[in-house]
Amino acid sequence: MPATNNDSSSQTILGVIPARYASTRFPGKPLADILGKSMIRRVYEQSVASKSLTKVVVATDDQRIYDHVKDFGGEVIMTAANHPSGTDRCQEALVKAGMNYKYVINIQGDEPFIDPSQIDLLAGILSDGSVELATLMIPVTDSQLLFDKGEVKVVVNTDMEALYFSRMPIPFLKGHPEESWHEHHTYFRHVGLYAYRADILEKITRLQPSLLEKAESLEQLRWLENGFKIKLAITSFDSHCIDSPEDIERALRLLKRG
Repeated sequence: MPATNNDSSSQTILGVIPARYASTRFPGKPLADILGKSMIRRVYEQSVASKSLTKVVVATDDQRIYDHVKDFGGEVIMTAANHPSGTDRCQEALVKAGMNYKYVINIQGDEPFIDPSQIDLLAGILSDGSVELATLMIPVTDSQLLFDKGEVKVVVNTDMEALYFSRMPIPFLKGHPEESWHEHHTYFRHVGLYAYRADILEKITRLQPSLLEKAESLEQLRWLENGFKIKLAITSFDSHCIDSPEDIERALRLLKRG
């Protein structure tokens, strides 16, 4: 399967899918079978269907994943085992990719149903080359999601740049019961698909963990604390992460529904 396409954009964009074998909750997750295809293969095939990526590679630290991607015809790069985050793995993949890419898009390896149009949406806001970092968000539709600490919320300024990310609902809505906040204000949840300008990616991987990052356990707060700007775009496609073996059944139901 080809890992490139003929997008006419002036930007060269490397799509990187970080994939680790080790996982406390779900060891070997990238190789988990979903109706005859591994999870990492499904993510890869969805990614190469994007019209915006110059090239797509899997970045892994495990020989089993490396060999599997090679077997189905994908492009893969072996990276170090000690990276603290997918962002750091993306930086090594960029260095090893052997081409002068303008941007890198970090595609989560545990979202087998990522829609190619999400990648294209994110790539679309990179067109003039001035954007340092970018990601996606989706409107919050109910109170349960708004107050779920596992769902990261984001607020933006008038230029659609992130002001803050939090596991708590932001802003506080005075004068309304909490269960109806989402009915009186437009809240957004973060969708974890990142774009980095290549020079910025190199800089942020040299930053030390920050206080806000440690408090919320959110890497993107390190970037904001250090003065980098994160552009947001609104997507209508929700993300469906596979975090545990139990999530496979949910994924199968989604797949059968198309």
